[in-house]
Amino acid sequence: MATAFTKNLESASLLRFPLSYRSYFLIRLVYGSLDPATTVASLWLLGITIGIGVAKPRLLPWAALVLLTFAIVNLLLARMAFTWLERWLAQRRTREIMGVIFFLCILSLQLTGPLIAFYGHKSKPETRLLGQELSKLQKPLPPGLAAAAFAEMAQGQGWTSVASFALLALYGVVFLWLLNFRLRAEYLGENLSESFGRQASAAPTPALRPGWDVPGLAGPVAAVFEKELRYLSRSGPMLFTLVVPLVMLLVFRSSGHDQDLFARAPELTFPLGAAYSLLLLTNLSYNNFGADGSGIQFFFASPVRFRQIMMGKNLAHAAIYALEVVLVWLGTTLLYRPPSVRVTLAVLGGVLFAVPIDLAAGNLFSIYSPTRVEAGVFGRQRASLTTVLASFCVRGVLFGGAALMLWLSGHYGNPWIVVLILLLPALLACLTYTLALSHLDRMALDHRENLISQLSR
Repeated sequence: MATAFTKNLESASLLRFPLSYRSYFLIRLVYGSLDPATTVASLWLLGITIGIGVAKPRLLPWAALVLLTFAIVNLLLARMAFTWLERWLAQRRTREIMGVIFFLCILSLQLTGPLIAFYGHKSKPETRLLGQELSKLQKPLPPGLAAAAFAEMAQGQGWTSVASFALLALYGVVFLWLLNFRLRAEYLGENLSESFGRQASAAPTPALRPGWDVPGLAGPVAAVFEKELRYLSRSGPMLFTLVVPLVMLLVFRSSGHDQDLFARAPELTFPLGAAYSLLLLTNLSYNNFGADGSGIQFFFASPVRFRQIMMGKNLAHAAIYALEVVLVWLGTTLLYRPPSVRVTLAVLGGVLFAVPIDLAAGNLFSIYSPTRVEAGVFGRQRASLTTVLASFCVRGVLFGGAALMLWLSGHYGNPWIVVLILLLPALLACLTYTLALSHLDRMALDHRENLISQLSR
């Protein structure tokens, strides 16, 4: 699944060459069949064959035939599954549904440890019987049929063993037919794209839908703001980022231990959740043009200042972070206890201090060290090493200042005094952001060659 969601070699490009269907089928069958997982599994089957031959030499020819067939069945199953998976992922709606299911599976694995820790001492002997009953479900599947072919032949049930082997081979025939059906459609010219097919009658041109009219924002800023939110709402990694802090709160809450940090100091739950949420937005705020790719050229060609473009992106990222902070506050309230007024005001003051400076630093590094990324792709995408190290340093200073504000809020009992203490750093942070924003036009023009060359790769 992880391989399917990443950008790989497009094997359909082989159709540009004068290949027969038989050659194309064999190439697609071999492609991906020599990966490390298949190699390890092949060695595993070889070890089983040698073990059976040592234990009962008379079963060695039969074991070699059954395990070779079992390997071919698994190979056909894997290639068939990935071929159909590529077809489903070529459609945006199906890709989004499968992405949500994939995210839920990954997040569910985080709950395995807490559940084992909570229910581990409550295991009963009856659960073993349940496992034995569930294991019977694999008997009609290829592994169960291969095992039955061995056992029945060892017990002298030749015809029953041959029947199990025939059913195993039947699985391979079905997988081969499904794989052939999919590859033949590709070979005959099926285009795996998200565009609509040609229609007999021209459909009426849909009416133009005006962009968002955000009060207080200029037209270009509102347009970039809308564009960023629309693109990020369809990004699987972005949705995954929004859910992760809540899942981590649930994992810590369901760990079953009363001696963890949140149990000793529950007032730190909301501040740590807000800080963790800011860390998750590093790939966005420190690489603003990464998802634009070669579209960065349109920004230079448009009659819009770069400060307006960057302001729209910053507002979109700030809106996402504000939503994340609200979700963390709700999660803290439901899973632990509502944060006090003092802690809430201190966190808001820390956010007003940290976010403007963090956005200003991200704007600078987005121009000096851009890296192209795919908004809808997981894995195999790394930011620039300079950007990563710089983000760690900036975040360390910001979190240290926010921790100092949190300590001052605990030192003074009156929450309104805390507001006055936090107001001055927030004003200084906003001035710093405004000053950095005023120099972006000149910086973008001075580094336009680097931006275009790095993002158009």
